[in-house]
Amino acid sequence: MERVVGIGGIFFKARDPQALRAWYARHLGLDVQSWGGAVFQGNPDHMTVWTASEETADCFKGTAGAFVVNYIVRDLPALLEALRAEGCAVEPRMDDGEFGKFGWVTDPEGNRVELWQPPA
Repeated sequence: MERVVGIGGIFFKARDPQALRAWYARHLGLDVQSWGGAVFQGNPDHMTVWTASEETADCFKGTAGAFVVNYIVRDLPALLEALRAEGCAVEPRMDDGEFGKFGWVTDPEGNRVELWQPPA
């Protein structure tokens, strides 16, 4: 079974997201957009998103980690089922909306991992 095929995004917790975004823009040259993140278009099949977010943002719910990595998958329902069968800590819900399907699993260190199946 195919599992992860790429990285869709990296989301950082920040005490002061605006200042952190400005630092990355100034010192590392990230093209931070008005919505608060930058987009890297390296693969024609997908893009990678980077953003610094409020520490209380929904994507950090249930994790003590300072970041969440969003991994791209091709068949999210099948992967979530396989992870459950393997005894992984998979969140019971799966979101399905205009940006695709999203599911979550927690790794053994307590980091929340976001799995994303882009829309067809």
